[in-house]
Amino acid sequence: MTAREDRWPPLDAQPFITVVMPVRNEERFLEGTIRQILDQDYPGSLLEILVCDGMSDDSTREIVRRLSEEDPRVRLIDNPGRRSSVGRNVGFKAARGEVSVVIDGHVRLPDDQLLASIARCFFVSKAACLGRPQPLLATHPGSMSEAISNARASRLGHSPSSFIHSDFEGFAPAASMGAAYRKEVFEEIGYVNEEFDAGEDLEFNTRVDEAGMTCFTSPSLTVLYYARDSLRGLFRQMHRYGYGRYKYLRQHPSEISVGQLIPPLFVLGLVALPFLPFLSWPLFLFAAGCVSFYALLVVIASFALARGTSFAHLLRYLAIFPTIHAGLGVGFLSSFLKRGKVRTYGPGAVHAK
Repeated sequence: MTAREDRWPPLDAQPFITVVMPVRNEERFLEGTIRQILDQDYPGSLLEILVCDGMSDDSTREIVRRLSEEDPRVRLIDNPGRRSSVGRNVGFKAARGEVSVVIDGHVRLPDDQLLASIARCFFVSKAACLGRPQPLLATHPGSMSEAISNARASRLGHSPSSFIHSDFEGFAPAASMGAAYRKEVFEEIGYVNEEFDAGEDLEFNTRVDEAGMTCFTSPSLTVLYYARDSLRGLFRQMHRYGYGRYKYLRQHPSEISVGQLIPPLFVLGLVALPFLPFLSWPLFLFAAGCVSFYALLVVIASFALARGTSFAHLLRYLAIFPTIHAGLGVGFLSSFLKRGKVRTYGPGAVHAK
């Protein structure tokens, strides 16, 4: 932005901001995240934090109750549906703000200017939606979490079409990283599809794009997400993403691409490989060649990433990349096998049963 554009908007143009936090069992990071939001350099009278809890069975609810007693801007709202998609809707519908921004319970804010930057970017861009970079943050230096954050930010570890690891500033597709919305967005396209348990943000933001609404992104809106700290946790996360991705493509078939089909095809190839010699040697040789090429690609990418970061992570990278792709593939295929219908959402259809 130019020096003129970087100024605060006039006082009467500063919006009331509702922070919507869909959470479940987030005791590890939640208090720190909420306190960072409360400490933002933004008028306190123009902020509320709605923690939409999916009936946590850890100390999440006690943490929120204690913080709400300290500061009434923090409110605990029940999300009996438990899913993040339902939690988002609970928050969006209860929001008093002109602007609603989703901030999860396991993030860190780089500074105290996020809310001010949200107000500024909406004021300058006049966009209906704001996107943001969402790079991953290691829980400890030198840990598996650090290796996972490095791998997920690499070209092989994340979709190159996404802007969440980019420092680009300007107008961009909402589908890649939309996170803050003016109230009129919900009036125009409805709410989040509650049949999604993962990928609900992608599906909702795709509808933002399809409605012709603009989305603006800026590095000043960056939110840091804590990376998973184990291969098991990473696999479960990727499985959820893959599961939601199949539902997303069923609802938006025009978004199907070769890149999105590679993980499930990769998993199918690995499963079928031992049986292919009994069916067709040429087919076996082709599949074996594809698997070998993938293995070579992982080795090359792992060495390149280790060279740019730390060779202490090399063996971790060699395990992390297959975990990412296997998790996506298995999740996608699991969702495909269930083949449940996904209902279309819009202003007149905002509840899924």
